[in-house]
Amino acid sequence: MIKGSKQSILIIDDEEDILDFLSYNLRKEHYLVFTANNGIEGVRVAKEIKPDIIILDVMMPGMDGIEVCQTLRSETGLKNTIITFLTARSEDYTQIAGLEVGADDYMVKPIRPRLLISKIHSLLRRTNNSDITEKIDRKIYIDPERFIVKLNDGTKLTLPKKEFELLELLASRPGKVFKREQILSTIWGNDAIVGERTIDVHIRKLREKIGNTYIRTVKGVGYTFDIN
Repeated sequence: MIKGSKQSILIIDDEEDILDFLSYNLRKEHYLVFTANNGIEGVRVAKEIKPDIIILDVMMPGMDGIEVCQTLRSETGLKNTIITFLTARSEDYTQIAGLEVGADDYMVKPIRPRLLISKIHSLLRRTNNSDITEKIDRKIYIDPERFIVKLNDGTKLTLPKKEFELLELLASRPGKVFKREQILSTIWGNDAIVGERTIDVHIRKLREKIGNTYIRTVKGVGYTFDIN
């Protein structure tokens, strides 16, 4: 991994316009961005810099994205690197193939900049909090790989995606008050047309499932994850 405060992203795509578009928007968010315009070069760069996340196209000449992902996952130093496909191929079988060779997510072109940034934030947050058990004093365990929550009484819950992401966001910083607009931007993205009532509904559903102990409302501001 590149040393320093910035998180590094490698984009592998054979379309220069896509590389330029993604690089521009990600650098605006202060990520350290590297690019490769084919699969072989992408594998070489990934081995060299060991990025935090790789954005990968499927359809590339010579070595396609599925092969690239499979190769990267065989490298010891890249086994835990986040890999997400970003491709025009939206067929179910292509998505399944990508996930089966080790990808963490699958996004379809074209994608709006804010939605892209939101998804990248979510993927990186998932990795940064992969062992969140210790942070919340073992009262609740969040498994970001399987979207499973285990309570201290042994109850195991499989949550819908947005409920899980909301819980994961709040639990990532116990005690921090997340403002409503920050929650909307992070979980739903600035391009999503949802109202603040959406947050309240998801919070209510979470409380029904995990209990009222963990999520505290800060009136007029937002919500916080409370472990006291």
